[in-house]
Amino acid sequence: MTHPYIPNAEPGVRAEMLAAIGVESVEEFYADIPAELRLGRPLDLPAPFVAEQDLIRHMDGLFGRNRQALSFLGHGCYPHHVPAVCDEVNSRSEFLTAYAGEPYEDHGRFQALFEYVSMMGELLEMDVVNVPTYDGFQASGTALRMAARYTKRNKVLITGAIGADKLSKLRDFLAPDIAIELAPVGADGEIGEVAIDGTYAAIYLETPNVYGVVETRGKELAELAHAHGALLVVSADPISLGVLAPPAAYGADIVCGDIQSLGMHQSFGGGHAGFIATQDHEPLVAEFPSRLFGIAPTKVPGEYGFGDVYYDRTSFALREEGKEWVGTAAALWGITAGVYLALMGPNGMRELGETVLARTRYAMDALAPYTLHTDAIHFREFAIRVPDAQALLDGLLARDIFGGVRLDDTTVLVCVTERHSIDDIDRLAAAVKEVLA
Repeated sequence: MTHPYIPNAEPGVRAEMLAAIGVESVEEFYADIPAELRLGRPLDLPAPFVAEQDLIRHMDGLFGRNRQALSFLGHGCYPHHVPAVCDEVNSRSEFLTAYAGEPYEDHGRFQALFEYVSMMGELLEMDVVNVPTYDGFQASGTALRMAARYTKRNKVLITGAIGADKLSKLRDFLAPDIAIELAPVGADGEIGEVAIDGTYAAIYLETPNVYGVVETRGKELAELAHAHGALLVVSADPISLGVLAPPAAYGADIVCGDIQSLGMHQSFGGGHAGFIATQDHEPLVAEFPSRLFGIAPTKVPGEYGFGDVYYDRTSFALREEGKEWVGTAAALWGITAGVYLALMGPNGMRELGETVLARTRYAMDALAPYTLHTDAIHFREFAIRVPDAQALLDGLLARDIFGGVRLDDTTVLVCVTERHSIDDIDRLAAAVKEVLA
């Protein structure tokens, strides 16, 4: 259908545009998207509404179908407590935009982001932290591309203890020039025995991994990578670093991850932004494609302010010669995470981490007959093995409990945070036993 205000909707114009770039149809643009992820039919939309109140009534009906239930859902988006001040600050007009901000309309945004990256650097024990990327998936992909550019190699070894969605994103982001090999997963839920040679750019590790297991072989993997001229790239959740050693402590060269847990609601999928961090090693810092904020000189001699540093790395400065395309940043979530970290402080982060560790172990023990990797240290998540994962989740939902995320036909991932009380966990354990009985 031709749209009056969209020029490329006109068939002749569209055909001319497609011919200019050498493709026969718009469908060719979507060839990389797996067929099972495509809808394959028109959207099921209602007839157009003639008035705003009709749309409001329709949306109220959709919202009314939402279900309130005790939730143990995690798997990348987590139900941590969000202090009210996080919402108060990130809803202020001077901050309320996803963009990173420009000097002519900054209103303190540069300083707020400088405070965020400074606190993240302290938490990670790293010198350089970027302005947030879209999400943790992109941060991991970019970190691996940084390692490939730095080492001038095009192959990476990735832990097999990684979520299927994230692995799919990494395959897409690294294609077509960086090959992925998967490392095995041991019986304890950690990365298994691996071997590399001088053709690998990096070993990629996640901790906690997809099973909630805290990896303990980081130092060994760092030494293995460095012995072959490769880097160790570690994805970590910053909310765990009040009690777990930061990856830099055992030799990680690049640390990345998602900051959703630092003051962002789950909100139908997040609240997500990604971080990347390194030490102040200029050849590696040069591979950051995204913006870096710091103390920068102004045009007035001897005067300093907050702003971009090492700007000539980015596609803003180099345009098509940039290492990667960089555009809209998730800067609002960086400011939010900065508020969260400032509010919590070192003691608060430690107390939070200890609480999550204790609640996770309590839940693992409560579900002991079904719990996997019982001897491993877990943070926030753990897996259980049952005869039929979907049947269990359906049975729990009938009891107003979202019991977890189905990983496969017999495995369910359960998430426990500081928001889950002992009574909540006991209720889950009793319901699981009732359903499985």
